[in-house]
This record gives sequence, structure tokens and C-alpha cells, in this order.
Amino acid sequence: MFEMIIQIILLLIGFVLLIKGADYFVDGATSIADVLKVPSLIIGLTIVAFGTSAPEAAVSTAAAISGSNAIAISNVVGSNIFNILFIIGICALVGTMKVDPKLIRKDMPFLVIVSILLTVIVYLTWQISRISALIFLIFIVAYVTYLVYDAKKSPASKVVEKPKYSLPISLIIAIISLAGIIIGAQLVVDSSRYIALSFGMSETLVGLTIVSIGTSLPELVTSLTAIKKGENNIAIGNIVGSNLFNILFILGLSGIIHPIAVGHNMIIDLLVMIIATVVLYVFGLTDHELDKKEGIILIAMFLVYMAFIIIRN
Repeated sequence: MFEMIIQIILLLIGFVLLIKGADYFVDGATSIADVLKVPSLIIGLTIVAFGTSAPEAAVSTAAAISGSNAIAISNVVGSNIFNILFIIGICALVGTMKVDPKLIRKDMPFLVIVSILLTVIVYLTWQISRISALIFLIFIVAYVTYLVYDAKKSPASKVVEKPKYSLPISLIIAIISLAGIIIGAQLVVDSSRYIALSFGMSETLVGLTIVSIGTSLPELVTSLTAIKKGENNIAIGNIVGSNLFNILFILGLSGIIHPIAVGHNMIIDLLVMIIATVVLYVFGLTDHELDKKEGIILIAMFLVYMAFIIIRN
């Protein structure tokens, strides 16, 4: 009993380190970009999405290193489902969300394609091999390169914010926060595995629920804050960008470190991820906005999915 309490405390500490580490990492990285006069639009399209995905990256790579393949992939799939169904659903309930036409024409279709690609690879091979992982990494490099190229063509890209910190302070913040993310990730992986075994839960269930929801908290906080400030594009763009980073960068990096074997029951979760992504895309196409009714549908889908995976376990 005492050991269980200790593990739960360590799990909570791990989540705090992940969330706060990601928060400060975004601040530090953004400040570095400002000092180096990188356009603010590029910062939003890349650093924010990567920063809020840092907990997922840390957890999945730590899981891959320790051989916890189920957590490595279920964390990504669970986070993507949570991001779309719950976070976007909650944001739509807070207020009607306008969707930028660029997001609908380019980024959302690309996310649908990437989600389908991951599912096809898993269905054909039941693993993410180093070759598949390398393909994912090539895709994310090409995607970010395109974002930078496209952003530089925009007049808005000429605006660069005043640096929040000096370069040395920014570097210190980024390094310390990254260390916090890595340490927090290890605590989350180790503690969740212990708790899962103690309660007879599978690693897949833990990855799809506790770990994926916990590591998606930065996206939740970022998107809700953006909605309150009237920045709808940041709220939705953050989710779409994070989901792309989750699949292409995180699974790519994790698969390079250690090939990820995938259980057959994961195909259902991957299909749910595709359905959620397609539903978000379709909702965005209708009047280029997400309203409260669509938010309720997304949250209802999430609750049904949560009930399903708990019963399945």
C-alpha cells in the first residue's frame, strides 16, 4: 500500500514536470527565436506545436528505450484522440470556433493522410520498423520546411516580437525545462507501469487513458487560453500541428530508437483516431467553423470511446 502511494505521488510529480517543463520550454524556445529574429508566424506554426507535444515525445521515447512498446504507441494514439474529441470539443463549447481556410485546405487533409498511413503500416506489418520511422521523420522535416517557406511568403511573417528574455537566459530556461520534461517522462512511464500491473490493467489501457490524457494537458491549456483570447486559429492549429508532430516526429523518433511492436487490438484505436480526424475535417468544412452542437458531438464520441476501452480491458 505504501509503495502504491509513493508511485502515485511520483506519477503526479512526473506530470507536473512534464506540463510545467513544456510550458517553460515554449517560453524559452520562443524567446530564442525572437532574439534570432525568426518570424513570429513561424514560431507559432512550429515551436508551439512541438513544445506542447514535448511531453508525448518524452514519454514515448522513454517508453521505447525501456521496451514498453504498448505505452510508446498508445500514448500517441490516445493523445491524438483526446486532442480532437475532448480538447476541440471543450473549446467549441466555450465559443464558436472559426477555422482558417488554409488549415482546411492544407493541414487538416495532410493530418488525415498521415493518420491513414500510420494505420495502413500497422495493419500490414503490426509494427513500426526503423524504415517506417525514417519515413515519418522525412515527412515531418518536409512538412516543417514547407511551413517555413509558406510563412516567409506571408506579409505577417515580417513581424517579430520583442524577446521576452536575453539569449543566455532563454537558453538556460530551455535546457532546464527540457531536463524537467525528460525526468518527468521517466517518472510517468515507470509509475504508470507499476500501477497498471498492480491493478491488472494492460499497458495499452494505461497509455490510452492516464498517460495520453496527462501528456495532452499542455494542448488543453494552450487551446483554452487561445480561445479565451479570441485566437481560434491558434487553438485549432495547435491541435492539428501537435497531432502531426505526435505521429511523424514522436513515433518516428521512438521507432528509430527501438522498433515498436503493435498489438492487434490497437487497430481499433487507430480507426477511432482516423474517424475523429475526418469528423473534425468535415466539421471544419461546414461554414468554416465549429459550434456548440459539434462540440457536444465530439465530447460524446470521446466518452463512448473511453467507456469502450475500459470495458475492453
